[in-house]
Amino acid sequence: MRAVDERDAYANLLMPSLLRQRRLSGRDAALATELAYGTLRGLGTYDEIIAACSDRPPEQVDPPLLDAIRLGVHQLLKTRIPPHAAVSATIDLVRLRVGTGPSRYANAVLRKVAGRTLEEWLAIVAPPREEDPVGHLSVSHSHPRWIVSALRDALGGDVDETAALLAADNDRPRVALVARPGRCSVEELVEAGGERARYSPYGVYLPEGDPGSLRAVGEARAAVQDEASQLVALALTRVPLDADGRWLDMCAGPGGKAGLLDAIAVQGGGHLLAADAQYHRARLVWSTTKDAEVVVADGTEPPWRAGAFDRVMLDAPCTGLGALRRRPEARWRRDPRSIPELTSLQRRLLDSALEAVRPGGVVAYVTCSPHLAETRAVVDDVRDRVEMLDAREFLPEVPDLGDGPYAQFWPHRHGTDAMFVALMRRR
Repeated sequence: MRAVDERDAYANLLMPSLLRQRRLSGRDAALATELAYGTLRGLGTYDEIIAACSDRPPEQVDPPLLDAIRLGVHQLLKTRIPPHAAVSATIDLVRLRVGTGPSRYANAVLRKVAGRTLEEWLAIVAPPREEDPVGHLSVSHSHPRWIVSALRDALGGDVDETAALLAADNDRPRVALVARPGRCSVEELVEAGGERARYSPYGVYLPEGDPGSLRAVGEARAAVQDEASQLVALALTRVPLDADGRWLDMCAGPGGKAGLLDAIAVQGGGHLLAADAQYHRARLVWSTTKDAEVVVADGTEPPWRAGAFDRVMLDAPCTGLGALRRRPEARWRRDPRSIPELTSLQRRLLDSALEAVRPGGVVAYVTCSPHLAETRAVVDDVRDRVEMLDAREFLPEVPDLGDGPYAQFWPHRHGTDAMFVALMRRR
């Protein structure tokens, strides 16, 4: 919690290393992960409740003390830990890491919190839904107000469905693996303890355990990859072409889609060029692919010649609002003021992708965000230059992807990240 706040650490990257350092496994590791991730997701709600139980607002509380109290509130309101144990453990933590005086303050706040259930607290601290639906959802589901508004717009204004999406963002996502074809089979991962995925022909869910311990993952024949991420890459490969073989992944880091595209390309006699503007991300792509050529290159100033590729994957940099369930702290770091800069970059990259593909070739524009400014608004700008394909036709396994021609995945509908894909053929 302190590393996320002080060093902008990523919880999903830091937690596994901390668990290994402290030699936690099994139920202990699961509890530690739930305490950290659950508290980070619930900050917005918990701070409103803490404010109602304190004589000072949360922003005036010493940050280490506030983090400890948040951990205690999460245990009290969202876990089955007995209240006396949650309060006692939190007070011990405060006394050890902050001091005796602050422990008395924490004890007073937590005992007030323990007097009501989460539902009872929400009835007190959340604005009435009838008067302020966005504010109500923001507090009830612990999302910044601007994100609630953006997600509601992407869902056509449906408040009930927006609530379902926000609730899904707060659920712990299951681990999804991809078996890279020709290198690993789904059967091998199932035999290692996995379950066949609902939609992706290469997908497997891992109910428990460390995916890094699987031999296929360690050898980069399989990888952790969200099912929607697998499927948007597959959609690009399924569009029929009169000539094929030269593929480009323009923003390939850290390499999830590139790893799958590389394996599929090789099976058909093709070849993938994977590029990323940042050296360390290109290194990650290199480590997860086998036959692809990997280069450090800026897609807005590309070194490749125009019209050189048959298929281009553009997984554009975005706000990442579609993966909030996997990155619990991300919702508090995103800033709506960054969107104009991001959408400008997305437009430049899409222009470059359309230059890179040959006439008759196909481009997939992908974002891990459903924000309309990053999805439909960007693609609509080039509709007069391309033949827009109905992406849903190339994802026949998946229902309820929207009205088309774009395809939009959702956590509450599909159990995946909220990936967006548009497929377009260059005229």
